[in-house]
Amino acid sequence: MPESNFVDYVKIYCRSGKGGRGSTHMRRAKYVPNGGPDGGDGGRGGDIILRANRNYWTLLHLRYERHILAGHGENGSKNRSFGKDGEDKVIEVPCGTVAYNAETGEYLCDVTEHGQEVVLLKGGRGGLGNWHFRTATRQAPRFAQPGEPMQEMMVILELKLLADVGLVGLPNAGKSTLLSAVSAARPKIANYPFTTLEPNLGIVSYRDNKSFVMADIPGIIEGASEGKGLGLRFLRHIERNSLLLFMVPADSDDIAREYDILLNELRQFNPEMMDKRRVLAITKSDMLDQELMDEIEPALPEGIPHVFISSITGLGINVLKDILWTELNEESNKIEGHIERIAHRPKDMSHLQEELKEEGEDEDLTVEYMDEDDVEDLEDFEYEEEDWDEEDK
Repeated sequence: MPESNFVDYVKIYCRSGKGGRGSTHMRRAKYVPNGGPDGGDGGRGGDIILRANRNYWTLLHLRYERHILAGHGENGSKNRSFGKDGEDKVIEVPCGTVAYNAETGEYLCDVTEHGQEVVLLKGGRGGLGNWHFRTATRQAPRFAQPGEPMQEMMVILELKLLADVGLVGLPNAGKSTLLSAVSAARPKIANYPFTTLEPNLGIVSYRDNKSFVMADIPGIIEGASEGKGLGLRFLRHIERNSLLLFMVPADSDDIAREYDILLNELRQFNPEMMDKRRVLAITKSDMLDQELMDEIEPALPEGIPHVFISSITGLGINVLKDILWTELNEESNKIEGHIERIAHRPKDMSHLQEELKEEGEDEDLTVEYMDEDDVEDLEDFEYEEEDWDEEDK
């Protein structure tokens, strides 16, 4: 597959910062006998934060930044001085990005609104200085807490486009042609399968300055949910769509069978997609007359709205817009949290290696793991004394 600037899948290594160690300093000043403990607390480690940014369209920028490392907290010092907090690391991603644990496939979080932030990995808390441990019977504690250790994780980030209407169809069903006819989008159009190699978004104008967003994905073939064709890679982009527009060409041998094939692939990929509202468009209908349309209509799937359209001549386009707008604004299509629930599923790890290979991701990604200086064992909870300055003795 040729290189593309549309990157919707990356695997990165994330590591938060460790907390700074508390100080064990004892106050030593002239004319101040028995100064007592004055060790300050260590600073907290930096967090790894995922933030949605509407100015990003893909995850391309993360393809070249594979290690995200937050800053460590500094150690406390004398005079109850706190250590400096570690620097947080913010990962800017497009709206609609979902994060998974790359080892277990566990769903971590997603960000859908501009400015929304989620802490992926929490930095370690700083240790308390010996000043906190003074008591009436222990007036000179010579120990302090170590900082909490950092956290690290391999994370998979997936982009799932946010759109109102998703186009579903076999290759060469006329999806890209429809998108170009109803919006300002200009996807590549040609008379061969899989002309569309990456998703396209278009804003469709409606009456009274209203509009909705339409998403076009590469064609789905039978077996796409098992990895055939390009469907497995891009099916996730229609998980968030409120409405699915199935497109079957009028010259198909069996329109109902093609519709069932598409529906079955969606069911195999994610059964919850069956709850979405659906509309059927019979494309390339400019080759049909009214008599042929009347003959085809009884064989169409029951229970879903359908319309005969032609993106070239404009046949049925306004009727299609009316149907889509009506379906989008149905009360039953406005269930709060419905789209989010669709997206919040553990990742199917059986396809992980296949997806990594398709996306050009290196499974042997070099990772900067913790070195010996970074390791802090809280179970041992060993306390360290600081070296005393000669002038303080």
